[in-house]
Amino acid sequence: MNQRFRTWWKPRRGLAIAEACIIGLVAALSAVFLKVGSGWLGTWRVHTTHLLPAWLVLPAIGLVLGFLAGWLVDRLAPEAAGSGIPQVKASLANVPVNLSWRVAGVKLLSAIIAIGSGMTLGRQGPTVQVGAGLAAGMSRWVPTSPDHRRQMIAAGAGAGLAAAFNAPIAGVLFIVEELLQDLSGLTLGTAIIASFIGGVISRLLGGGSLDLNLQLVKSSSQFSIPEIPFFILLGILAGLFGALFNRGLIFSIKFYSRLHISLPLRVGLAGFISGVVVAMLPPSFRDNTGLRESLITGGSHPSVAAIAFAAQFILTLIAFGSGAPGGLFAPSLILGSCLGHIIGVSELYITGVGSPTTYALAGMGGFFSAVSKVPITAIVIVFEMTTDFNLVLPLMIVSVAAYLVADKVVPGSLYEKLLELKGITLTKEVAMEGALSKLTAKDVMQERVETLDAEMSLEEAMQAFAHSHHRGFPVVEDNKLVGIVTQSDLLKIRESTNHTLRDRNLADIFLKEIMTSVPMTVSPIHTLSNVLYLLDRYQISRLPVVDRRKLIGIITRADIIRAEADHLNCENATPKLRPEPSYIVYQTRSPSTGRGRLLVPVANPETAGVLLQMAAAIARDRHYEIDCVQVMLIPRHSSPSETQVRTAKSRRLLRQAEVLAKKWKIPLHTQIRVTHDVAQAILETINEQHIDLILMGWKGNTSTPGRIFGSVVDTIIRQATCEVVLVKLGTTSHSSLPTQHSFNSWLVPVAGGPNSPLAIKLLPALITLGNDPKIRLTQVFKPSELKPDMSISEQAIRHLMRRRKLSSTVVALPVQANSVAEGVINLVQTEGYDVVVLGASREGLLQQAIQGNIPEAIASGVESTVILVRGAMQK
Repeated sequence: MNQRFRTWWKPRRGLAIAEACIIGLVAALSAVFLKVGSGWLGTWRVHTTHLLPAWLVLPAIGLVLGFLAGWLVDRLAPEAAGSGIPQVKASLANVPVNLSWRVAGVKLLSAIIAIGSGMTLGRQGPTVQVGAGLAAGMSRWVPTSPDHRRQMIAAGAGAGLAAAFNAPIAGVLFIVEELLQDLSGLTLGTAIIASFIGGVISRLLGGGSLDLNLQLVKSSSQFSIPEIPFFILLGILAGLFGALFNRGLIFSIKFYSRLHISLPLRVGLAGFISGVVVAMLPPSFRDNTGLRESLITGGSHPSVAAIAFAAQFILTLIAFGSGAPGGLFAPSLILGSCLGHIIGVSELYITGVGSPTTYALAGMGGFFSAVSKVPITAIVIVFEMTTDFNLVLPLMIVSVAAYLVADKVVPGSLYEKLLELKGITLTKEVAMEGALSKLTAKDVMQERVETLDAEMSLEEAMQAFAHSHHRGFPVVEDNKLVGIVTQSDLLKIRESTNHTLRDRNLADIFLKEIMTSVPMTVSPIHTLSNVLYLLDRYQISRLPVVDRRKLIGIITRADIIRAEADHLNCENATPKLRPEPSYIVYQTRSPSTGRGRLLVPVANPETAGVLLQMAAAIARDRHYEIDCVQVMLIPRHSSPSETQVRTAKSRRLLRQAEVLAKKWKIPLHTQIRVTHDVAQAILETINEQHIDLILMGWKGNTSTPGRIFGSVVDTIIRQATCEVVLVKLGTTSHSSLPTQHSFNSWLVPVAGGPNSPLAIKLLPALITLGNDPKIRLTQVFKPSELKPDMSISEQAIRHLMRRRKLSSTVVALPVQANSVAEGVINLVQTEGYDVVVLGASREGLLQQAIQGNIPEAIASGVESTVILVRGAMQK
């Protein structure tokens, strides 16, 4: 017996069962509290109309309580807006949507207030999110797997629905049919336990679903074969009106978003309109429970049902579109009962037989099926509420017909469409054997690519190979892929029969002479099966990924293997949550006449002038246009496209750039962006404006834990597709004016690799900022190296003089120190250099910047200006 118990009580199974029991109990208590709270508030609202004029009371209560409900959601838990079912569905699809006890508590309280204010919304959708939120909060206290957590969230959602409708079987089916779509034993077991407990506890505590008079319903329902055409007609009409209802919901949400008002004001406005409309209707419309029972039992005239259908239809669109915390289940059932009542009375008038009650109940299931696209759940919900077997066949006919018609008119799930409005797209998991045909090169490529310049000498290229573990490099010219060079290409020089090429000095041979000039490439949309075929077909180990000749990444066999491994772990099936993009509130444009574009983010008025001067010097040298952006931060709960901001200070800052650009006759474009994230706004500008180089300020140090340069700069360095130039302006100056900076003496530590020439390329432009500038190239060696190899510095001088013909003084001298940072800092302190330019390969200075933070050490150790250069990595 003990062995059998231990076998049954496995850690995972026993824990899941215990959690399911607790979740069912708590979900039921929440459903009862929601029903009692909203019912009490609704009763008080109706009672108040007997004391004061309805035209005054109902709009006022709707406005005040609606605003309060919206304020709670907006301030405490924005995830609690709306029905709540789309959020649960997204969370179960591994989208990072917040589900927690805080969200559940805010949803419960705000839903009571919103529904009690008189808005035509249901409490069943909120109970689903409340149950899921409670389950998610509980799962955080128990160290389990992500799959286990998803199963518990699904069980909580099912328990919430079961408790709201007193329909445990429907709660289980809703999980299987809509939310998780998982038929595994553990999922079904936990869902059944949680839903059963939720439904039973709710029934015991009086949390009845729709307060139907079941005895009257059973005595009135009937079905006969000749009525089948009328039930089919009811299903078609329910499907058409259900599809129209879904489209209306989407339109309402978009309409409210165009009003550019906050959530509390939107919900308050919806409550006010609902109060005005209900005040103009007959008094029976103020009590949804009484109206619903009258329609179902056949006690209403068809004209009353028609008015009720139109009023409920419009008011639900108004309330739900505002983002009020409330669901669609109850409104769908009421609309279906109105439509069914009308068809039932019409059939009774035409044929003399039939029961309007049966049609009203069948219409409930049909309209629910058309809106939610869950026909099985719709059938079971109505059956469990009535426990009337006479309704099974009519329910099946109407629900299936309504589902087929609605899905034909408006395909797809309403909840997925609601998520798409928030930037969330749910994708079905790819079959394991189909991963290579579904994933693309863009999904798995390496976005950070080391490249070599086509003008680089063979000697420099060999140095780059020596400092890197790569066996090949893409070759670029003006950020465009022009070829590829491998170690095999270098070996061919030695074995070449071309004596002219073999006997030349390596420093005089350029990569463009030996590279493979038309390399095999793939586009971002190539599938992995296509990429793997090309790798095998041509026996190569890597393929550049290009978009219109622009290099955006590289993909190797190892990347494909890693993608397959990730797919086995379900990592590639995780949908991405798209953050809300930044919003442009101001911009100016100039004629586009440049060869490229240079971006300058400005924020500090004290440094903006110097940064703009540097940008102008580079732009004149390269014939670039300048884009100047000023970013304004807003709170996370506010929408960039809807938040009003004051741009006076930002526009004054941009006018500095306009004055300088006019003086130097450089095309200038300016813009002000509103965003939640500065780095995101800058990256969006880079992508939208096709920026070739970004020049931005840098404090030289950061206090943010885990960051090298600071949160914004770190993100730009990792993700920017263009060249990056970071400038930390010096704190002292040799100039007599404290606000000016000196640019006369330049120190350039050099190392091998593709980024080293970038500093050399920038020097001719930057030194124009000074008077009679002097340049020193240096290499740092250990004290134990008695004969330093200065070949890299000498190559850099030749490269600089050959390409730029500088008249400035350029020398190359070594320095001995225990570290690069120590050597550079000592040189600056002893010889007083104005500017230090760091341009290094990933295997040199830049790699150590990420690991040992050399630029930060140099920037904090000297008072001179420090410039860090990082080459274009492409996206």
